[in-house]
Amino acid sequence: MSATQSTYEEEEGTYQFYMEYPIPAYLVALVAGDLVPADIGPRSKVWAEPCLLSTAISKLSGRVERWLSAAESLYGPYIWGRYDIVFLPPSFPIVAMENPCLTFIISSILESDEFLIIDVIHEVAHSWFGNAVTNATWEEMWLSEGLATYAQRRITTETYGAAFTCLETAFRLDALHRQMKLLGEDNPVSKLQVKLEPGVNPSNLMNLFTYEKGYCFVYYLSQLCGDPARFDAFLRAYIEKYKFTSVVAQDLLDSFLAFFPELKEQCIESRTGLEFERWLNATGPPLIEPDLSQGSSLTCPVETLFSLWTTEPLDAVAAAGSVDIAEWRTFQTVLFLDRLLDGSPLPEEVISKLSECYSAQLDGMNAEIRIRWLQIIVRNDYHPDLHKVRRFLENQMSRMYTIPLYEDLCTGTLKSFALDIFYQTQNQLHPNLRKTIQQILTQGLNPLLAMDAAAVMADPLAAVVEDKPPEAAHSAISLRDVNVSA
Repeated sequence: MSATQSTYEEEEGTYQFYMEYPIPAYLVALVAGDLVPADIGPRSKVWAEPCLLSTAISKLSGRVERWLSAAESLYGPYIWGRYDIVFLPPSFPIVAMENPCLTFIISSILESDEFLIIDVIHEVAHSWFGNAVTNATWEEMWLSEGLATYAQRRITTETYGAAFTCLETAFRLDALHRQMKLLGEDNPVSKLQVKLEPGVNPSNLMNLFTYEKGYCFVYYLSQLCGDPARFDAFLRAYIEKYKFTSVVAQDLLDSFLAFFPELKEQCIESRTGLEFERWLNATGPPLIEPDLSQGSSLTCPVETLFSLWTTEPLDAVAAAGSVDIAEWRTFQTVLFLDRLLDGSPLPEEVISKLSECYSAQLDGMNAEIRIRWLQIIVRNDYHPDLHKVRRFLENQMSRMYTIPLYEDLCTGTLKSFALDIFYQTQNQLHPNLRKTIQQILTQGLNPLLAMDAAAVMADPLAAVVEDKPPEAAHSAISLRDVNVSA
């Protein structure tokens, strides 16, 4: 449970738990199953099914304590005692959740070291921002997510260097702009203070604006005070002042101006074009984005390779021989593939040469990389590699990987291919995931055809057509363009 385990009565099979501190109700969580614990540090253990335990230990042993110590050096003592992690089946609907004492995380993420690092560090950061001090309403989720993302990147800078942090940030900001392009700059969910008015689905607040636009605002505040260390000191004071309470944005901003009176004297909150109120309530992209030049050693090779593959006329020999992507970090490879995805459909010669050069190599890489290559295959209708898409969907039951592929398959000319795979795999899917895929498969069909397709799928849930216009459904799906942690 997301609490301290107090006692276990073996004869009765009864566990008793106790949480010493007040927490918001959404952080109370239970998990039950065939879970085995193993220590990975002086105050951390992993809980996992026996078949996953050795992998979880090898990936995280010693690391979590390093991340906790780095966070404590920035933001003060870790107050929750234990920091344990439980790995859940691929059907867990989000990547990770920051329940105190026991972070919940999807087992699929174990396949990618760098994504695992980022996701766990993000949940570590929530121990201060979100768990100790919580946003008072869901309309201001950025208070938890934007601050946790900022803290996450301060921790990764301390432990892995500025270049790695800038690379991960560039990847996420690319995704933010992709989401902006899908939704439009005037979409209300792009505000930091989203109003839960009629027509706004609360679940749509779990989007990249909450995280990345929120992060950019916090980054802007840190730049105003001129020194990240001074801003860290402010955040420690903010945590101490509001610990075990729920706050609104004005609490944070008032505390900021009180901590930096020189900025208050300059009326920094009303600086033209960068007003705090505009940050909070204007739609569209962040008003300022961070300087990522310290990541150029990692991002410039990606930009060079992308340019070689997309400049006409194509020199495939030069492009293929310019770099060995096997030596790249995962975030470099996904950034490269994401940019190819943004440019798809690509010229036929480009996609065939890309496949010839990289397809076999990418097959042996982690799922975060493979899913992007498979999306490129689908968006380019590259039939020679479609069998890889089928094999992936026949073996991958995680929402975070199946949904993007089904959405791309159903947007283009491959819906019948998608239906065929779904018929074969539907019984292996979690019911909620099965319903979501059914909705994707029936979008764009007239109501009678949609009902027929649902009947063939042999699940009565699929026959329920949601009472919302097609454009609303598309907008909701667009928000899933990139997976986010809680």
